[in-house]
Amino acid sequence: MDRPLDQAFTRQRTLRRLSWTAGTIAVALAALIWLPALVTPAISRGQVRIAAAEVGPIEAVISATGTVVPEVEQVISSPVDARVLRILKTAGATLHAGDPLVTLDVSETRLAVDKLTQDREIKANEQAQKRLALNKQLIDLDGQIEVKRLQLQSFRQQLERDRALSREGLLSTELFRKSELAVTQAEIELKQLEQSREAAQISNKNEVEGLSLQMAQLTGAEVQAKRTLDLASPRADRDGVLTWALTQEGAAIHKGDVIARIADLRSFRVDATVSDAHATELSAGLPVIVRVNDETLEGRISTVLPTIQNGVVSIQVALSDRAHASLRSNLRVDVLVVTARKPRVVRIKRGPFATGAGVQQVFVVRGDRGIRRPVRFGLASFDYFEVVDGLAPGESAIISDMSDYVRAKEVRIR
Repeated sequence: MDRPLDQAFTRQRTLRRLSWTAGTIAVALAALIWLPALVTPAISRGQVRIAAAEVGPIEAVISATGTVVPEVEQVISSPVDARVLRILKTAGATLHAGDPLVTLDVSETRLAVDKLTQDREIKANEQAQKRLALNKQLIDLDGQIEVKRLQLQSFRQQLERDRALSREGLLSTELFRKSELAVTQAEIELKQLEQSREAAQISNKNEVEGLSLQMAQLTGAEVQAKRTLDLASPRADRDGVLTWALTQEGAAIHKGDVIARIADLRSFRVDATVSDAHATELSAGLPVIVRVNDETLEGRISTVLPTIQNGVVSIQVALSDRAHASLRSNLRVDVLVVTARKPRVVRIKRGPFATGAGVQQVFVVRGDRGIRRPVRFGLASFDYFEVVDGLAPGESAIISDMSDYVRAKEVRIR
């Protein structure tokens, strides 16, 4: 039969149940107190960047990459077909105006010059002989005209005498008419000679002018050939640096082939490339900021090339200080094209926490918490984002990449 339990055992069992219940309640209370802290993600203050919103100017910019290049680069090409005899200067050499660059074999060009000189001298001799012959022809005609005038004068005098005798009946009609005919014939012959002289003079003038044109052509060709011969000894026409030159002696080159490139390193510009997504925003005259190491240089777009290649637009930037000490040929630089400016806006430092214009989720700092809040951004410069709405001046926000906490409403900052 059953016996009643011992009172000590019953009391011990009751105490055990009460302690178990109390422990469970304590754990539940602790969980309620510490669970939010355990669920809310935490980040170290040293792992993130925090910036405060402020009031100031902002410039909307388009980022581009650029290369510093000499503003003036002279290309020297061969004026003739020739062979390289000797390389006098190599790439990197400092040049002064008049320094020779290469020696070319120009024997064929020299022969061409000599032939043109001979042709010109032959034509000059031909012209002189022609002038003498034409002058002799005119002299002969002048003599014939003078003789014919004397004959005509004699015939006219004879006609006057015969007319007087005819009136007195001392001369027959036949002889008188013969005298008149002689005068008429002499007048016709004199007129023919005078016309022949006029025609010869015009013909002589045309022939001399034609010879003069031929002489002028030969002289011009000779001058051009001599100039080409002079150019066939390429020289630097300005101070600068030889950036490229032929390197192989004995190589054959053709007319128009590049022999050397000379850069004036006292003046530079920047050639930059921009994504074609911004092609409609680019135009000549837009202000530009160029970052050279720790230096900031100002300039303007001087040229926007009309063609788009490989998805980029090429622009040329004219710098305000073209001879800045930091500029070096082929130096890579950051280029910022300023498309808009606002003198006074709420702005915050740029960082990976936002991607640009539009509404972005930002963690605003309040004490040791970062509270997620939608913030609308406007213009974006190289250093700042414009805050249109959602963040007041003086408020701080985390500007580091917070994409890992995109679902968290807040984070703890330790």
